[in-house]
Amino acid sequence: MRARIIYNPTAGREILTKNMLDILRILEKAGYETSTYATTAEPKSAQNEARRAALAGFDLLVAAGGDGTINEVVSGIADLERRPKVGIIPAGTTNDYARALKIPRSDLLAAAEVIAAGHVIPMDIGQANDQYFVNIAAGGYLTDLTYEVPAKLKTIFGYLAYLVKGAEKLPSVRPIHMRVEYEGGVYDGSASMFFVAMTNSTGGFEMLDPNIVLGDGKFSLFILKTANIFEILQIIAAVLNGGKHLNHPQVLYAKTSFVKVESKDNQRLMINLDGEYGGDAPTTFTNHQQHIQIIGNRSDFADPIDTSNHRNQFVDMVEQLETTEMD
Repeated sequence: MRARIIYNPTAGREILTKNMLDILRILEKAGYETSTYATTAEPKSAQNEARRAALAGFDLLVAAGGDGTINEVVSGIADLERRPKVGIIPAGTTNDYARALKIPRSDLLAAAEVIAAGHVIPMDIGQANDQYFVNIAAGGYLTDLTYEVPAKLKTIFGYLAYLVKGAEKLPSVRPIHMRVEYEGGVYDGSASMFFVAMTNSTGGFEMLDPNIVLGDGKFSLFILKTANIFEILQIIAAVLNGGKHLNHPQVLYAKTSFVKVESKDNQRLMINLDGEYGGDAPTTFTNHQQHIQIIGNRSDFADPIDTSNHRNQFVDMVEQLETTEMD
């Protein structure tokens, strides 16, 4: 068996590079003839290498980096008839996809051991027009945080950089007239943002949809029908309180295999795909059920969910907002 590690050499303060020999040793002990590829600044570097390796007959592709690296690796093989299995070694800022699959996020070697164990999970992937995503798509205000925060700040401050930027942008939230078509209905009205999710892990939280079922062929659609700052904060608090946002009067929630979104007031509606800019609406989202074989964790040594820490981060964000308003 042959494995190709496609890694971002700058991820996690170059921690991947420092641990690469040990990662290679673990995979080779599991029976893989393993080689590496360091991504470059060239657009779609990881995506192009993933496609080349798949066509060359590799059995396993390891996406080592953040959620963007995982997106590129999957995107590179999504339309191929023969698709290798995909393993993940998380070294990004939030590592949402690794969290959803219970892959250790604070120990790269433990993540490599998960790959060596080889437990395959058939995962859905989403298609947004001619692009793909593995975890979440979004549009509207605040959904551009992941590519507005400079990479250097993300490396230094991690998730805190997103919180500070989010607090800074909250006062600028405005309604957008959206038309959102989905399985079973149409929403045509004002909204501040929408989310099309395939896992329960988004933005560092693991409570977006308590009803999520991996591989069921359904998106979880959320539309925030309000642009009021304090209602948005109330909804965030409800998310942290065990998914109580699903019944909030300003939240539309639905399970659907497709979503079509467009802006109706000539206002630009940017689309975020797994943390990267994915073009502007109109966009059609399609779910490809159990399309990719991802190696996930079925043991008990994954990182625990620390909900108290999320609440503390939320309080910090509110305090940052109040400070901004006073200034």
